[in-house]
Amino acid sequence: MVAVKHNRGAGARTAVFTPVDTRARVETVVRRIGDAIELGLLADGEQLPGESVLAGQLGVSTVTLREALMALRQQGLVTTRRGRGGGSFVSLPDDPSEERVLARLADWSTEELRDLGDHWAAISGAAARLAAQRTEPDDLQPLRRTLEEFAAARGASARSRIHGRFQVELAAAAQSARLTREQVALQTEVGALLCLVLGDDSRRHKLTDRYRTVISAVQDGAHEAAGELAERCVRDMTAGLIAVRLTL
Repeated sequence: MVAVKHNRGAGARTAVFTPVDTRARVETVVRRIGDAIELGLLADGEQLPGESVLAGQLGVSTVTLREALMALRQQGLVTTRRGRGGGSFVSLPDDPSEERVLARLADWSTEELRDLGDHWAAISGAAARLAAQRTEPDDLQPLRRTLEEFAAARGASARSRIHGRFQVELAAAAQSARLTREQVALQTEVGALLCLVLGDDSRRHKLTDRYRTVISAVQDGAHEAAGELAERCVRDMTAGLIAVRLTL
């Protein structure tokens, strides 16, 4: 069976299948692939590369990869089919309940959320500035497609997943593998929490308009404007999370 092709941001997907730290253990591979699945960089039902190919892409042994795939199966993120047309396939997790997400948010203090927001704004701002300096207009098509998906998404969980993908694709447009991986880690940490603020349609419309201006600034090469706009989007999201946290 031929692996399913999906129209995702090439740069963001490339970062998923780059070598992990040579000292990495199984947990690092599990986190890399698991994060990509939870953010929607790998689509539900998508077939992963064969074991030998995937191990080579990640720079790990097939033994390490098999242990990682076993852990991913136990987490419900990957299913494996035997026989002809078999292989390992992505299994998108169920949407988290609001109660579970609120409990997760309660583990954060407002100071920790502000610190997280500062770090996130720095990463997103740097990515937007570099993208404005380095990217070509055609490279922004993944961002535009993802933003239109975000604008049309109805559920808060779907919006948060697509929003995370947009952030990762913005980092990929900066042509920085390190920034992209850092953004993947950040979105995995904050993504589920954003369900609590992205259910608001007015916020979604406002955020969509702002991200359109970010893309325009990147296309125009206006790196300072792009960076400031990207940071403002992040600070607005962080403020929304802090507001919810204060009600708990």
